[in-house]
Amino acid sequence: MTRSTQRLPAIFIGHGSPTNALEANVYTDAWAALGASLPRPKAIVAISAHWYTRGTCVTANVVPPTIHDFGGFAPELYEARYDAPGDPALAAQLIADLQPTAVAARDDWGLDHGTWSVLLHTYPAADIPVVQLSIDATQPPAFHYALGQRLAQLRDQGVLVFGSGGIVHNLGRLSGPSNAAVPPWAQQFDERVRALVLAGVHAPLIDYMTLTDGARLAVPTAEHYLPLLYVLATQQPGERATFPCVGFEHGSISMTSVAIGAG
Repeated sequence: MTRSTQRLPAIFIGHGSPTNALEANVYTDAWAALGASLPRPKAIVAISAHWYTRGTCVTANVVPPTIHDFGGFAPELYEARYDAPGDPALAAQLIADLQPTAVAARDDWGLDHGTWSVLLHTYPAADIPVVQLSIDATQPPAFHYALGQRLAQLRDQGVLVFGSGGIVHNLGRLSGPSNAAVPPWAQQFDERVRALVLAGVHAPLIDYMTLTDGARLAVPTAEHYLPLLYVLATQQPGERATFPCVGFEHGSISMTSVAIGAG
């Protein structure tokens, strides 16, 4: 790929429940508005919380399948599809660019709901190639941030770096209604992360377990938080961070989204 005339932003989305794929609400409206406002990407590299692996992998499918990686929802959610093309050439480029990290090409994965439930709103035509990069569960946060730094050059090549997860994600502390009260430990962690993102101070965000007393409740497992580090790592000097939407679902699921270099 050659350098684009305009550097693309990088975005992180708190994707919340899979049901957001089919809903119209304040969050999905924000995702749609974001897609409409950004320069059109040549391709998308997605880092989703829901492809958490041993080792780093990349999808190399010509047509990645829509993966319904959840259970217990309404039948229409399992009928939803996002038939975006893949990009084997971009997958091969990632394998080369991310050296010395070994990246395995995979054709047995596709687009999981962390990716397609958001892109259904952001790019509903499904006509932009999408490649997913997995998250290596064996590696510490600093590894993921460093890998994200090597993705930064893609932004100058017309590729959107897209992370999907949740700054706060504790399924064990869910409250009943979607608009349930947010407990202090969740609100404090989300606000602390946003303050550091706004200031462009990344080191404490890599060492996120020290951010607040409630950090272990806010991030009981790493997979939903780590996509944020990939996106932040692409930030260039002078680029600002914005928050396309902020909020919570069910008390303990942050819907906060971050855009780097947008507007």
